Amino acid sequence: MTDAQPINISILDKEYKVACPVGEQPALLASAEYLDGKMREVRDSGSIIGSERIAVITALNITNELLNPDNEDKQVDEVISPRLKSLETKITRALEQTRQLEI
Repeated sequence: MTDAQPINISILDKEYKVACPVGEQPALLASAEYLDGKMREVRDSGSIIGSERIAVITALNITNELLNPDNEDKQVDEVISPRLKSLETKITRALEQTRQLEI
């Protein structure tokens, strides 16, 4: 069994230290770079604010890409199915309610 070693990754200008098995660092760095790029696309669209929301919407977008590889080159709005848009709305409402409870 290989030992995991800490590696620093940056996503949306935040640094994270992640344990990574020896030899898998290049794959982790590539994954982090891909995620960072996708999260920046969502953030830069201007319609979603807050890193938690950006992360959830990005996760939904990536999942949709994986499940529907033919859609990969389309715009984010064209890729998200009505079901995912509905989930986005529900997540947004839940996050707003949570934020209100924190205040």
